[in-house]
Amino acid sequence: MNIDATTKSYGIIGWPVKHSLSPRFQMRFLHDAHCNAVYLPFAVAPEMLAPAMDGLWALGVQGFNVTVPHKESVFQMVDADADANLIGAVNTVRRGERGWQATNTDWLGFKAVIEGLKVDVEGRQVLLFGAGGTARAVLRALAELHPGQIHICNRNHERLAALLTSAQASYPDLNCQPLLWRQDHVSRASADACLLINTTTIGLKQDQDFPFILTGSGSAIDAVYQPDGGTAFVRSATDSGRLCVDGLPMLIAQGAASFAWWHHCDSPECSRTLRYMQQHLGRQYVELQGWEGIA
Repeated sequence: MNIDATTKSYGIIGWPVKHSLSPRFQMRFLHDAHCNAVYLPFAVAPEMLAPAMDGLWALGVQGFNVTVPHKESVFQMVDADADANLIGAVNTVRRGERGWQATNTDWLGFKAVIEGLKVDVEGRQVLLFGAGGTARAVLRALAELHPGQIHICNRNHERLAALLTSAQASYPDLNCQPLLWRQDHVSRASADACLLINTTTIGLKQDQDFPFILTGSGSAIDAVYQPDGGTAFVRSATDSGRLCVDGLPMLIAQGAASFAWWHHCDSPECSRTLRYMQQHLGRQYVELQGWEGIA
């Protein structure tokens, strides 16, 4: 690419951010769309978030993604849309006429993965691990898919209670039930669930094991990703015979939705990008049949 005085800047902020795969596939999106722009990683320590936001504005950055640990903090500093307000966190920010505008495309990424796996959750049971910002995005997506019941399991009881209260207020038709962080309770819930979802940080470290033996059949989605795809949750769910994917497809799909929001265009094609990223990471290709031929 040729960088000149008209080249626009986009990026991602986080701490740390050097591991992020977003620059690789976002640059591919920009190239395929013939955009004169770059997408860069910006490592922003939590105590430097406010001046960093001012600096990005001063430098003319057009938009950026937000990853841990800044999603909820940035939410307090921007003009957030309805989706972001429902979730209470943002992952996508763009320059507006009067300041930063923001949304949350994580829920769109998660919904796209469910569609890619061709999982029909309507009227059926789902088991969700975690009660943070990603769990809230998952509930936003599930609210449109009408599951029969969602069991939510989390180590921190206060965070779980807060999530349940928020879900009841935002999605009164969702039947969300707390689940104790115990093997016997998890065994019963997973045996009946058509879909297992992990939004906890368990699995970010490669030497971690998932704390539960998972049972039942169906599908499993991990919001966490590892270069080889073998997260602790994926290993445990695979042992039970489930069709599993880690967080890479969700990452790509939410990134595609961010790109469309920034550029006011259709979402980039995700199936080809997933194939490209798996090849880049040296993974065996995992096909999401529902994505074939769909942007």
